[in-house]
Amino acid sequence: MLEKSDLAAIEQLGDASRRLTAELGKVIVGQHEVLEQLLCALFARGHCLLVGVPGLAKTLLIRTLADALSLDFNRVQFTPDLMPADITGTEVIQEDKSTGKREFRFLPGPVFANIVLADEINRTPPKTQAALLEAMQEKQITVGGQRHKLPDPFFVLATQNPIEQEGTYPLPEAQLDRFMFMVKVDYPSEAEELQIVKQTTSGITASVAPMLSAADIKSMSELVRRVPIADHLAKYAIHITRQTRVGQAGTPEMVSQYLSWGAGPRASQFLVLGAKARAALQGRHCVEAEDLRAIAPCVLRHRIVTNFNAEADGVTPDHVVQQLLTATRIENAA
Repeated sequence: MLEKSDLAAIEQLGDASRRLTAELGKVIVGQHEVLEQLLCALFARGHCLLVGVPGLAKTLLIRTLADALSLDFNRVQFTPDLMPADITGTEVIQEDKSTGKREFRFLPGPVFANIVLADEINRTPPKTQAALLEAMQEKQITVGGQRHKLPDPFFVLATQNPIEQEGTYPLPEAQLDRFMFMVKVDYPSEAEELQIVKQTTSGITASVAPMLSAADIKSMSELVRRVPIADHLAKYAIHITRQTRVGQAGTPEMVSQYLSWGAGPRASQFLVLGAKARAALQGRHCVEAEDLRAIAPCVLRHRIVTNFNAEADGVTPDHVVQQLLTATRIENAA
């Protein structure tokens, strides 16, 4: 059960979320669902992978979010010749002018920031992609046998172009699993596109004011984990995840037909944690079933692997997730 102070804090978090969304709206037109998913991931202390065609303001969105949260921000443009040390940092020999003694000194790379934008992460070889794995999971990096702690909070927000695959390196499943959400950034509506054109061709530059500090985010993320979830809803989240696993008891025929691999336990953890964050950001004191349904696609779409049958029939991971959500009833999740 939440304490009385926690109830008041959740209402403050809901108010802060509304103010933050309004502030971001000064620069970002539309993309309300994307903003909600990004904020859920941030307050759940998870990483995000944004997928969308070029020109949809993915980079601008992340940069604006960092400005509104008053966090240190670094952008890394991933290219085929990028090396791991270009991200994590490297050791250089430095001479002490007073003593003449030489020693190694660590020069931090761009990963040492609260928000790291990994732009077009699939354009760099696996060796460099893997340099982010330790940072994402352990919040530290190891260089020359020495461990270096990363700033707290620490978020990796990566972008990926889903269309052009020539000369790219698809992320391995182990690294995809480290991303809490895969967020799809879609085209704007006609009215939103008109507003974008008018706003970006007028010569007037909008800016956002810092709304929350790093300390605020840390305390609010701790609050999110204390949001309660009923046992039947936790079982519902687990049941959704387990139904994606081919060859398991109770697996739907549709899953056996179209999937070659299902989601692991981390999906269940992120389903519950993301639902808690969504409830808290809306000022609610407990998780509802709609929170789990809203979070499920961005948690599961990159954790299930479709097979040739799905490709032949035009079935995507999102189609599979939506059918699972439609077929799964809460009372049957025991």
